[in-house]
Amino acid sequence: DSEGGLYVCMNTFLGFGREHIERHYRKTGQCVYLHLKRHVREKVPGASGGALPKRRNAKLFLDLEISSDLNSDDFEYEDEAKLVIFPDHYEISLPNIEELPALVTIACDALLSAKSPYRKQEPDSWEEELQASKHAKTLVQLDNGVRIPPSGWKCSRCDLRENLWLNLSDGSVLCGKWFFDGSGGNGHAMEHYRETGYPLAVKLGTITPDGADVYSFDEEEPVLDPHIAKHLAHFGIDMLQMQVTENGLRDNDIKPRVSEWEVIQEAGVKLKPMYGPGYTGMKNLGNSCYLNAVMQAIFSIPEFQRAYVGNLPRIFDYSPLDPTQDFNTQMAKLGHGLLSGQYSKPPMKSELIEQVMKEEHKPQHNGISPRMFKAFISKGHPEFSSNRQQDAQEFFLHLINLVERNPVGSENPSDVFRFLVEERTQCCQSRKVRYTERVDYIMQLPVAMEAATNKDELIAYELKRREAEAARRPLPELVRAKIPFSACLQAFSEPSNVEDFWSSALQAKSAGVKTSRFASFPEYLVVQIKKFTFGLDWIPKKLDVSIDMPDFLDISHLRARGLQPGEEELPDIAPPIVIPDDPKALDIDESSVMQLAEMGFPLEACRKAVYYTGNLGAEVAFNWIIAHMEEPDFAEPLVIPAFGEVASSGAAALGAVGLDNQPPEEMVAIIISMGFQRNLAIQALKATNNNLERALEWIFSHPDPDEESDPALDTMDMENNANANILAETGSEGPRIKDGPGRYELFGFISHMGTSTMSGHYVCHLRKEGRWVIYNDLRVCASERPPKDLGYIYFYHRIPS
Repeated sequence: DSEGGLYVCMNTFLGFGREHIERHYRKTGQCVYLHLKRHVREKVPGASGGALPKRRNAKLFLDLEISSDLNSDDFEYEDEAKLVIFPDHYEISLPNIEELPALVTIACDALLSAKSPYRKQEPDSWEEELQASKHAKTLVQLDNGVRIPPSGWKCSRCDLRENLWLNLSDGSVLCGKWFFDGSGGNGHAMEHYRETGYPLAVKLGTITPDGADVYSFDEEEPVLDPHIAKHLAHFGIDMLQMQVTENGLRDNDIKPRVSEWEVIQEAGVKLKPMYGPGYTGMKNLGNSCYLNAVMQAIFSIPEFQRAYVGNLPRIFDYSPLDPTQDFNTQMAKLGHGLLSGQYSKPPMKSELIEQVMKEEHKPQHNGISPRMFKAFISKGHPEFSSNRQQDAQEFFLHLINLVERNPVGSENPSDVFRFLVEERTQCCQSRKVRYTERVDYIMQLPVAMEAATNKDELIAYELKRREAEAARRPLPELVRAKIPFSACLQAFSEPSNVEDFWSSALQAKSAGVKTSRFASFPEYLVVQIKKFTFGLDWIPKKLDVSIDMPDFLDISHLRARGLQPGEEELPDIAPPIVIPDDPKALDIDESSVMQLAEMGFPLEACRKAVYYTGNLGAEVAFNWIIAHMEEPDFAEPLVIPAFGEVASSGAAALGAVGLDNQPPEEMVAIIISMGFQRNLAIQALKATNNNLERALEWIFSHPDPDEESDPALDTMDMENNANANILAETGSEGPRIKDGPGRYELFGFISHMGTSTMSGHYVCHLRKEGRWVIYNDLRVCASERPPKDLGYIYFYHRIPS
């Protein structure tokens, strides 16, 4: 079968290409597979059919990812399904009710009707349309003075901090129901409804300018609340008003004449399309522009091109049985699609003439659709796996984390971003200092609003804007704050106060200040402008500013100098860990949590760090994060131990994992039922911290183990192999860095349009072959006016000395 197709094991329901199916059969002994194949034929006007184009090798999966939709009207499809019996490769065409047992027929029908990863991401195909609640219009809200803060929520009955619901009648914050997997809450929101009869509640954390998740206890289903803005405003939550006040929109659709959207996308300018290798667009899968922009920037860097596209044959040859679940395979495939030029071809001259003569425009089927890549890279992540808009900076760090965990060859491409930060902390009372180093990948620059050079214009504009809104007149031309880049750089280098600083010299809390410098300069410097803030009025604000970002950047003066003559170091004494007799009585310092979260660490990890360091401040909690960030449950929610369990919880927090801990027998049984040996199932579960899905991936990505080996020793070897890259970077020589001069040249930037990271649109500009190019999802054009002053994330490369 030269046309490939997909083989699905009828026992494990894992899918394989033709080149992997024999290997799976030999390894597991499973002999029954469902063979799926799709024949594609382009429609010919006036004809009943057309020639079937020959498909590429199925292993590349590239044919599934071109931007021409598989449901397009330009193509006809014929699906073929067969049941294949190994080792004789005996085929039975489907459907075949007469010859097959009922159980096999049912299994085949279920597989054939299941949605693919591509269709799962189409929200319109599966999301149920919600109905307006019958209580929304007449909901009674108590005038009890309750105001809900923007963070730090917890259930008023059990102190849980997740799955929290705000009752829209009396403002009570209570936990939701318990789920079978142990997540959720204690059901106090439902108990409160039974006691009071207050029917509607909104889930905290889901409130956006577009709405929120509302549940009706009386109607026993999720509902719409057409008056949600009014109901939330009753408790001081004004987020939904942002659509009116931030965008400047009114009923008559008055818009600013110089909007951010128009400037960044270079609207009103005729842009010349670009074609060929490196000029391939990416389809927006529904709020996936953040992914598109980041990946375009990543694959413009030679180190990533060499690591994935240059090693593409080797990566494909050594890919696991299920390459859809292999990070390096998906990266290589995406890089090939962007850089090969096969999906960025200019239209034929004859086609252009035909379009002009018929006065119609037929869109070109150029670009790639990264559905499989997005499905894999976002798997298990609560935000990136959704169809909501996300922060490009958070996705960049998520991607770097995956690159670090999945090394390809001897050279890790993420090394080009890594640098060391020297932090100098000084006790203001004793004047003693401490120098520490940490690894970072992004330079975060604060916006120095107080340094705006056009303050008078801003004040005048704000007065005119308010007058125009009150009189419903057209808004005046937008005036942005003009911030000198030098002021932002100065703000970055200035000392900052350390909240709840614990001085080892005084053995007590004291005032402290901290300054940050570069202990090394990366080969590629990523600069993030910290434009997003979150006000106490619940309105997430974006600072609409213009910063004169330089084409050439010299930060050599920010080079760290280490301990200076005359400075005395703080004693190396760890602060005491204070855990009360009742651990639940410890109130977590949310300000320290937010300081750590702004550095890019997962929120739950920050909460655990602050908790386990006894609220001694962000600096102490930061050290805890560095020591525990490689643990499997690093980003898992904090589980506060019950009374009498503090000691064991503390040991778990320090990563103490015994080799004698056997995986749950039910998980072992599930893997054995798929045809694998018991010792292999135990090894896989131990190597993946008893994660069933990851254990299956581990089995298919490792060679056959030695059945005579000691399982405990094998587990140690597997854990050592899994952490080989980490150990290599955190050994005696420290993290791998590529230090050099601190002089850089700008080669790309990502811009954000909109008022919040939860909404809006991302666009990427890259400098290629001497000119700027705009990457706006599928649209790739030569840039005429690159808006370098409005960027969000900037990419610089080092200038050779």
